[in-house]
Amino acid sequence: MKKIIVLSYLLTLFTFSCEDIVDVELNESEPKLVIDASINWVKNTIGNEQSIKLTLSAPFFNESVPPANGATVQVMNSDNSVFNFVEEGSTGVYNNNNFIPVIDETYILTINYNGETYTAQETLKSVVSIDLVEQNNDGGFTGDDIELKAFYTDPVGIENYYFFEFISNIPVIPSLEVYEDEFTDGNQIFGFYTEEDLEPGDQVTIRNYGVSERFYEFMFLLLQQGSDDSGGPFETQPASVRGNCINITNSENFPFGYFRLSEVDEVIYTIQ
Repeated sequence: MKKIIVLSYLLTLFTFSCEDIVDVELNESEPKLVIDASINWVKNTIGNEQSIKLTLSAPFFNESVPPANGATVQVMNSDNSVFNFVEEGSTGVYNNNNFIPVIDETYILTINYNGETYTAQETLKSVVSIDLVEQNNDGGFTGDDIELKAFYTDPVGIENYYFFEFISNIPVIPSLEVYEDEFTDGNQIFGFYTEEDLEPGDQVTIRNYGVSERFYEFMFLLLQQGSDDSGGPFETQPASVRGNCINITNSENFPFGYFRLSEVDEVIYTIQ
């Protein structure tokens, strides 16, 4: 009888201990400006409608990201033509409908927010078209995954950097990859995508962006830190990945994000 009582007590104790709530205390800092300034000129379009999104950094467990409202946002080219971006309501999304994209043109982004000025400079990079998309139904470790290869031909004798984005209706976050042509100059190469849950009839949007060397290095480090091998969400990152945006009013209050300008080739592929 004593053994039964002791066993019952231990089971009860174990059950209650499993229901304990663990509060994880994380260090919090003052919110920083997060700049998502991606100017994308899709091939065969005018490219005049562009958007820049401004948000504020938030604690890890926050369910929403606060917008950065009331900023003054403008982009200027080398001819001193100014393109003003106006906020859409209180969304933190700033729009412009008369932008003029020019390949190899240099642009300067200026943001005035909360009494401080942020700026960045970047060049609009061209990109080659996607030649074809190949599908393999026997990919992955199990041989059951669908793999896509988006082939493109790298120009000979020109240093190029590429940013691939694969978007389907399955994962919430798009698949992102960056490539450079140090060992593939002038060859036909491919961007790679695999997803085990794809089915015939599903559509995958494939975008290839021309980017600068600096953005390639920025995104390469960012993707490395966000990979499965980098540890869990509470793992200390080896370093903060800084973009090309700076705070010229207060350097200590640096922003996150990047100002990028790219020509884009887009293909919408239907799984066979």
